[in-house]
Amino acid sequence: MTAATLAASPVRDAAQNARRLRRMSLALFLGGFSTFSLLYCVQPLLPTFARTFALSPAQSALALSLSTATLAIAILLAGGAAQRLNLKSLMFGSMALAAACNMAAALAPTWPLLLAARAAEGLLLGGVPAVAMTYLAEETEASDLAAAMGLYVAGTAFGGMAGRVGMGLLLAAFDWRMAMAAIGAVDLVAAVAFFALLPRPRHARTPAPERLSDRLRTWNEAWRRPGLLALFGLGFCLTGVFVALFNYVEFRLEGAPYRLSQTQVGLIFLVYAFGVWSSSTAGRLAQRYGRRRLLLVGLLVILAGIALTLPTSLASVIAGIALVTTGFFIAHAIASGWVGRLAGPAKSQSAALYLLFYYAGSSLAGAVGGWFWRHGAWPAVAGFTAMLAIAGVALALRIPREDPA
Repeated sequence: MTAATLAASPVRDAAQNARRLRRMSLALFLGGFSTFSLLYCVQPLLPTFARTFALSPAQSALALSLSTATLAIAILLAGGAAQRLNLKSLMFGSMALAAACNMAAALAPTWPLLLAARAAEGLLLGGVPAVAMTYLAEETEASDLAAAMGLYVAGTAFGGMAGRVGMGLLLAAFDWRMAMAAIGAVDLVAAVAFFALLPRPRHARTPAPERLSDRLRTWNEAWRRPGLLALFGLGFCLTGVFVALFNYVEFRLEGAPYRLSQTQVGLIFLVYAFGVWSSSTAGRLAQRYGRRRLLLVGLLVILAGIALTLPTSLASVIAGIALVTTGFFIAHAIASGWVGRLAGPAKSQSAALYLLFYYAGSSLAGAVGGWFWRHGAWPAVAGFTAMLAIAGVALALRIPREDPA
């Protein structure tokens, strides 16, 4: 082998690895997009569900809370399956079948059948988030993990924006059933593109039976690792704030004194663009300033945003929503990426536990927020979410300090 060949080989390997990382990042961006657009496309419809099926705001929120509850349960199963099954096929199957369930929910003639379809959708979507975190932790270098995870979370931000804004725009031309079906169709295409782009995992898995005692031992090890339990609780607080606030701001903005249409409310969710930007840059900032410091910045931005939603000025409410969105995606990108670094060999199970808490926060806080809305309107919802954010600050301070990486 000539000297020129030896010199060119590392360059060629580096170029191949860079192409692989780009394909991986784009595919997982689509995975995040699909998951969150399917999951949260019903959020702008909560007032519509309340009118169509004669429901209270808290009852209408079940269309989202039930999906996130079943998703939280499914994540535990998916975390175990990720140890043995092909990660690429598992994520693709989950995305495609969940998109089909969203189209089935659009056709459901009764509220119980719609909830059943949404529950099935949540179960299927459990095959994406935990597995995506495991895939990234195993298939990327430690130096690339934070940035790659940030781009995945940016996909979730873009998906959340597309689901909400897209739903609002579709409602200007179609009824809610056609709008839900259209979003399901778009995400079916996203699943196919995901499968075409995502590189095959480099680490082969041999199917093997897993005993419950092995699973419990792995979870116990995760609980004991310094910082992981605080990260799990932080995931609960973050999504609890985000979902409770967005669930009931819909009802506030469609009522007096704003009287906004569904399309106008949907356009306000263009502030999700701040989430796309903040999550994609959070990983790089963490490498420079440290993860815990950036977590605290994200949580303080959330608290400032909640405070801005209290005045009746529409501009202030929109600014508050933008700040909450920015702070949430900064904190979530850092926390979810940090789990993989602290988890040791139990990456998939630790990712599953983080997301169990994350989606449990969505389900429980989204439902409990209805009680606060009923008894104290928006000031009570703001107070509830502020308490969750303050709890998140306390948990972030319990995570061991880590030097910038």
